[in-house]
Amino acid sequence: MLSSAMKSLNPKVDIVVFSTDESKCEPYNDDVAYVYPCYSRFERDYSEFLETLRDLNGVDILHVQHEYGIYGSNRELIEALLQAKREGLAKAVGITMHTVDHPYSPRANVTLKFQSWLNELDFVVVHSPLQEFELHIQGINPSKVYRIPHGTLINPYLCRTREELCRSLGIECDFEGVILTIPGFLRRDKGVDILIESLRLLSDLKFTLLIAGEAQEEEMARMIETSEFKTILIERYLSSDEILRVVALADAIVLPYRDKKAYSVSGILHLSMGSLKPIVGTRVPRLIEFYQHAPRLTVPPSDPTALANKIRWLVNNYDYALAYMTEVYSYAARTQWFRMASRHIKTYLNLL
Repeated sequence: MLSSAMKSLNPKVDIVVFSTDESKCEPYNDDVAYVYPCYSRFERDYSEFLETLRDLNGVDILHVQHEYGIYGSNRELIEALLQAKREGLAKAVGITMHTVDHPYSPRANVTLKFQSWLNELDFVVVHSPLQEFELHIQGINPSKVYRIPHGTLINPYLCRTREELCRSLGIECDFEGVILTIPGFLRRDKGVDILIESLRLLSDLKFTLLIAGEAQEEEMARMIETSEFKTILIERYLSSDEILRVVALADAIVLPYRDKKAYSVSGILHLSMGSLKPIVGTRVPRLIEFYQHAPRLTVPPSDPTALANKIRWLVNNYDYALAYMTEVYSYAARTQWFRMASRHIKTYLNLL
């Protein structure tokens, strides 16, 4: 989405993506970017990546989209970026830190070391104030840290009928009462069990629980399948396009996340905000933007009773909840991908 938005702002921009190789091994062009799979997850040898960069005669900006679950916390990635700059293969090198760890993070003994090396780069992009100030506290030069929010896509499926959306997702259009959805990977930290427990406290209300995403923990899938509520489970990996259709089907989105003891921003939150539906969420770092703009629709994490009370209030005051979400919808409009792409391009030009 970021690449597409940058291309739409300036068609002369050439975008090259160096990617992991678990999906494809051969280079390809997807009409937005030239893609070169040239390293593996948790790579310790980036020589093929550097060789590919040499073959292309380098780039102006070399920008890594870092996640610990893809790159780990090894020094080799930093060295590869510095080597590229030493050889003149890039004029500026930097990283977007999708997750910033703090001293109480479970893996802090290795990740804080990695984060200290960020000072050696030209720029570091983060998505939230929590991430920005945590890096400042850890000694990263503030002049190198750029906060650019995660992008938002206004859901293009909001005008479709439920029948059309159900048909496109391969599910029966058989709903009861209020349709609640949790989109994205099914893991314990997503709080699905908290939502199920909270709905047990709302037995006088009718709900359809629409849960869509790949189960990364078998226990979560079993819990959903055996719940006593009307539940529609789409248990598979969903593209962003499919998640948008799922969210368009819902009356409300529930994000009962637990704290992961790290600072990140939820991509699912931005897909949800762009769908212009009421959201109920927890007060965790991943949802900091939602807490900033709609605090009355948030509850403490891991509190089924508070979540149940908030869902009951939402159902009984649905029109008011929609009106209250206006500030969130305004934030969604302000963080649309083309605006965030413009900020990226401006940052790159300043660096050059």
